[in-house]
This record gives sequence, C-alpha cells and structure tokens, in this order.
Amino acid sequence: MKTNDIILKPVITEKGLGQIESQVYTFQVAVDANKYQIKNAVEELFKVKVDDVKTIIRKGKTRRVGKKMKTKKLSPRKLAYVKLTTGKIDLFPHK
Repeated sequence: MKTNDIILKPVITEKGLGQIESQVYTFQVAVDANKYQIKNAVEELFKVKVDDVKTIIRKGKTRRVGKKMKTKKLSPRKLAYVKLTTGKIDLFPHK
C-alpha cells in the first residue's frame, strides 16, 4: 500500500484542534491500514517522529435519499490519532 493511499485527509474538529497543543493529530486513514503502516506514512509525509498511534473505526451511518426516501448505508471510516515526539505538522500552511 502506498503512503498516499494510507492517509486520506486530516480531520479538523474542535476536539482535534484542542489536541494539537498536546501534539496529537487526527487523520482519516484507509480502513485496511494498520498502526505500523500509519506511523510510517506520517513520518515519511510530514518528516516528524511518531510516538503513538491510536485507531478507531466509526460505523457507517444510514441515510435516507431520493424521492421515495430509500435508505442507503454509508461506508465505515477509520480515524487515527497520532501523537508526535518531535516536530510539528502544519495543517494550515501560511502564504
């Protein structure tokens, strides 16, 4: 699995922004990626040292869509909480 296929996007929430002060960053990752692959991908992409990786899988929700209001099941998401030992990830680059 390629590095760009493992980390899909950063998750920016109020809780996530509060955790940045303690060097914990949240990313949405591929569902089949393991903690070792996530750690290596973050270290390679952002040039930082990772201390710990915690993952959770959020179950897919059901949504009602269309004129007849049929239900559609959304796919599950996997989130990774990455704690850094050294370095900093700039999620909002300055121009």
